Amino acid sequence: MPEPQNPAAEGVKDAAAPAGNTDHLPGEGPQLSELTGLFVLRPESVTATKGKDITFVAKVDSSNLIKRPVMKWLKGKWLDLGSKAGKHLQFKESYDRNTKIYTYEMSIIKVVDGDAGGYRCEVTSKDKCDSCTFEVSVQGRSGDRHLITLLSSSIRPSSIFMCLKLGLHLLSHSQSILNTTRQKKERKEEPEVDVWEILKNAKPCDYEKIAFQYGITDLRGMLKRLKKMKAESKKSDAFLKKLDPAYSVDKGQKIHLTVEVADPDVPVKWFKNGQEIKPSAKYVFESVGNKRTLTINKCNLSDDAAYECVVGEEKCFTEVFVKEPPITITKLLDDVHTVVGERVEFEVEVSEEGANVIWMKDGVELNRDTAGSKYRLKKDGKRHILIINEATKEDIGTYYVYTNGGESKAELEVEDKELEVLQNIADLTVKASEQAVFKCEVSDEKVTGKWFKDGVEVEASDRIKISHIGRIHKLTINDVKASDAGDYTFVPDGYALSLSAKLNFLEIKIEYVPRQDPPKIFLDTGSSGGKNNITVVAGNKLRLDVQITGEPAPTVCWMKGDQVRKNWLSSFTSHHTRVLSEAEGRVRVESEKNVCSFVIEGAEKADEGQYSITVTNPVGEDKADLFVRVVDVPNPPENVKCTSVGEDSAIITWDPPAFDGGVAVKGYLMERKKIGSPRWTKLNFDVYESTTYEAKKMIEGVLYEMRVFAVNGIGISQPSASSKPFMPIAPTSEPTRLTVHDVTDSTCALKWLPPEKIGAGGIDGYIIEYCKEGSDQWVRANEEPVGNIHYRVKGLPVGEKMLFRVIAVNIAGHSPPAILSQAVTIREIMENPKIRLPRRLRTKFITQVGEKVNLVIPFQGKPRPVVTWYKDGVPMEDRTVGTRTSEVDTILFIRSAERVHSGKYTLSVQIENMSDSADIHIQVVEKPGPPIAVHVTDIWGFNAALEWKPPKDDGNCEIIGYTIQKADKKTKEWFTVYEHNRRPSCTVSDLVMGNEYSFRVFSENICGLSDEPGISKNTAVITKTGLLYNPSPYKEMDVSSCPKFTAPLVDRSVIAGYSAAISCAVRGNPKPKIIWMKNRMILGEDPKFLMQNNQGVLTLNIRKPSLFDGGRYSCRAINDLGEDEVECTLEVRGMSMQFSLPTTM
Repeated sequence: MPEPQNPAAEGVKDAAAPAGNTDHLPGEGPQLSELTGLFVLRPESVTATKGKDITFVAKVDSSNLIKRPVMKWLKGKWLDLGSKAGKHLQFKESYDRNTKIYTYEMSIIKVVDGDAGGYRCEVTSKDKCDSCTFEVSVQGRSGDRHLITLLSSSIRPSSIFMCLKLGLHLLSHSQSILNTTRQKKERKEEPEVDVWEILKNAKPCDYEKIAFQYGITDLRGMLKRLKKMKAESKKSDAFLKKLDPAYSVDKGQKIHLTVEVADPDVPVKWFKNGQEIKPSAKYVFESVGNKRTLTINKCNLSDDAAYECVVGEEKCFTEVFVKEPPITITKLLDDVHTVVGERVEFEVEVSEEGANVIWMKDGVELNRDTAGSKYRLKKDGKRHILIINEATKEDIGTYYVYTNGGESKAELEVEDKELEVLQNIADLTVKASEQAVFKCEVSDEKVTGKWFKDGVEVEASDRIKISHIGRIHKLTINDVKASDAGDYTFVPDGYALSLSAKLNFLEIKIEYVPRQDPPKIFLDTGSSGGKNNITVVAGNKLRLDVQITGEPAPTVCWMKGDQVRKNWLSSFTSHHTRVLSEAEGRVRVESEKNVCSFVIEGAEKADEGQYSITVTNPVGEDKADLFVRVVDVPNPPENVKCTSVGEDSAIITWDPPAFDGGVAVKGYLMERKKIGSPRWTKLNFDVYESTTYEAKKMIEGVLYEMRVFAVNGIGISQPSASSKPFMPIAPTSEPTRLTVHDVTDSTCALKWLPPEKIGAGGIDGYIIEYCKEGSDQWVRANEEPVGNIHYRVKGLPVGEKMLFRVIAVNIAGHSPPAILSQAVTIREIMENPKIRLPRRLRTKFITQVGEKVNLVIPFQGKPRPVVTWYKDGVPMEDRTVGTRTSEVDTILFIRSAERVHSGKYTLSVQIENMSDSADIHIQVVEKPGPPIAVHVTDIWGFNAALEWKPPKDDGNCEIIGYTIQKADKKTKEWFTVYEHNRRPSCTVSDLVMGNEYSFRVFSENICGLSDEPGISKNTAVITKTGLLYNPSPYKEMDVSSCPKFTAPLVDRSVIAGYSAAISCAVRGNPKPKIIWMKNRMILGEDPKFLMQNNQGVLTLNIRKPSLFDGGRYSCRAINDLGEDEVECTLEVRGMSMQFSLPTTM
């Protein structure tokens, strides 16, 4: 697809960009960590079109660098885009060894509004670094909507909410599929987590922890969104229930938008993108009681918009996202094997008409702008075709086609085209003044050539004509002379090939003698060994010219075997005049002057045999014999079959052809194709001599079939019958981690993990075998393969040492076995009972009233221990407390906890006279009751003293504080005065003169505030007084002082990739100016560092430090009275292991 052409993004600059200047303190030189001019090409700010692709290019000169440079692409101040790589963001790196220049590319696929903002690229190499910034602005609108990431501050809040929910859902779904594949067990997905609901109910001090847990990096945007959500949560007078922030629907489905209004008779209006919606077949309005419903039928992309419901002056908003089904590939690409100059077509079929596909070759996209005249893209309904008009060696490679729901690839192999000779030139024997024509035919009509006579090029003239029509090349010599005799050769241009023939000049002298001559046959077939053998290709024409002399003219008789062929007689007059033969057919004899010609039109196998010619006249007789041999292409090979298969290969065998055509078979040509594809792919261009062939480079799990051609000196046979379909597939690797899980007197339980390499054949099951130690007689333990990854072998002899092995089975056969390294003695092992009490149960377990209690406590012991539960030292008989016990653990569960369930629970496990026990303390708590006896004890000035007594019911836990509120009699609005007050008394200050106040107190424990407050029995009346206060004149004190650090910087050692902070404290008046430095270099406005000053406490935050950020940091405070400075050392260590965020399922 087209990309915006921008010199900053795609162009290559002729000169290196100047290095960025850095400021130094007076008297100091540049340090090793300063910005250096590493960039040869810097990306610049661009304006992108929404929905299009854009690529940024940066080039770095590494000729003066010791280590390989490392490039980081950042958005804003902190966001590392490397962690966001995928279909939307793609990164590429290349290196030119000649110029020693690294090229880094960042591509944004289908730009959306959320991609707008500031970007920065930063390159580091040991002690050198360089960075540059650029801006991306987005203009125009696209017909498609995309889910926008949470990191963009310009997105509507409802879109953020929907993206987060969909992202968590997709992450949960993908993890569930992965676990299903590995464990082969179905697991139900847990309900979605609404992060915003968690944040609204959480304390402000927990915001950062929750954001880190759910992957939210834009804390400032999160706080703004949370503040707006709290403001929106105010109760509406018109709506009982508003629209959800966002809805999602599949294309073609319908969706219902429902609100509940307070007044059932109030009119409701619906709007889409600010325009009012009218009822129609697509938009249906429903009103049932207080519910108002808008139904959108057959949703399409135009329905992806913002909707609002208006009741009077109040509105509620939502967004509808329409999801398109993915476009899948129904017919995959086929590999193509061709020769130079041929036309190549790659064809793919998708699930829907009009779908967009992307063609790529070796990672480079092919489109109408970049393909030029070399490639042509064609659409025909669901079919998409890539056409290469004339294939060359440069077109060899892998071709890909992508849709939003699948991909396919195919290989193109191009071989040099070989020139085939379809008809060779033949020797000619001509007489004076006759015409000689040399003719040949080659496979390529574009090939030109030259004619040579005895090594000298033949030039065209009035008598000698050279012609080239299609694939036929002719040399015509008119009025042949004796000087024209010689060797003629045709040489095609550009090929190491030559065709030769001989021109014989026949000079006939006629002498009239009175005497009679006996007949004589002059027969020359050109065969060696004195035998007259003639070979002719089936279907070709045979013409044998035989010169005959004799006076008077002899009679000629042709015979095949011992039979005289009908009408095969001819005679010559004494004056050598032509006598026409009466035979006119496929096999005939023609006579002309002293030449008798034997002609066979379209030679057949039946024409092969022994022939003889007899000439007689009154003077004598002569006879000559010749053998005509008819040759043809061979029959097709027989019995083509696949004998064995591998992961990507197969062994093919066949039988030679029953008839070799009269010429020995030189070899074979093989072709293969995928089942369902009409295109055959050649596997070899050179003749293969053996009848066994290993076909390679096949795709595992795909059905193929083969066919074979036989080749002899005449040509290529018809193809053989196709082989039966076969599929390249390989057995799995051996199972892994085979261990013994349990041993009894006659059984042994085994466990293992699936093979690391499974392949397309999958796994049908496992076979378990065992044998005694020292023996090689393996006994199969299971009749049918088991599908589980555990099995208990039964019926084993007691006390014997046994070996076990497990074999994976699939359609391709058995895998190599996984064998236990040591023999197992079949004898039950006594194991003392032991309780494995979880860490969280080793201290008091606290839960609230009404919650479920489910405690799982594992234990061990053999044979199976006897489990007993006690409560407060007495066997447990409470029916509301249940227990369940298995072989390895016991469960204590309470469906709804009550305070009576509090106490000490004791678990005892016993085997014969051995036992073990563990105590579990459970405390069931609830909110406390209200404080009692709240009253005002004293009033003075603008103050009032309160006292109260602790609540009668403390909720079964300690009272951790009290919350005191006040309200005046005029407004009767309650305001909080104190929170978490520890004592049962307090003094309320800053009361307003002339007002009468009431007070109430809430008690608080670990469950929260009490539901009901304790209200004061009396009130506090603040009376007016007539006192007049005359303050003494204020004398301003001089507090000026030079800067002085009260808390120094402390040396720190941090881990790379985790944010760090260093702090110190300073005082001084007037307020000093603060300068932060690294290795004596002023940090300035570097976005990697965030500097804060809170009431003299100075903090330098370092965002995800790398090894490059280690060094000496110093802080300098300066004002008019002086300056002070502190410093520390920051060591950045590499990460020894990788951590990943927990995945919510």
